[in-house]
Amino acid sequence: MRPARFADFVVDIVKNDPTASRVQTLAEAGDTTHPCGVVITAGSGSLETRWQFVGQLPEGAKHDTFTDEPVTGTPAPAGEAPGAGDDPEAWFAAALARAESPEIAAIERWSTRPNPSSQKGVTVTFHNGARVFARAF
Repeated sequence: MRPARFADFVVDIVKNDPTASRVQTLAEAGDTTHPCGVVITAGSGSLETRWQFVGQLPEGAKHDTFTDEPVTGTPAPAGEAPGAGDDPEAWFAAALARAESPEIAAIERWSTRPNPSSQKGVTVTFHNGARVFARAF
């Protein structure tokens, strides 16, 4: 899934989450610096997080010939629903997992990796081998 289609997917799932009060693309929020991503207001309504999306094609794929056709498989485990008090990275990962998209093979929170950095983010791996890196800023 390319980042632009992923942004549309995120807007669709977040707008239906009861703990989110607002979601819009970065472009709609007036961000012209980052080409793709979303702004999510979740929790008590005052916690806004901006997410930049960067994609990686499947190994061996070329940008000019890659078609972003859905490849499906077993969805990543759904886990707990996003909670109003969750940290933004945990909330975002939970919202993605709860969507149970058959295109998403795995969701990895950056803060739970061995030797994590201070940067919050999520890597979403798709069944076609593509990945989206969602960085909070």
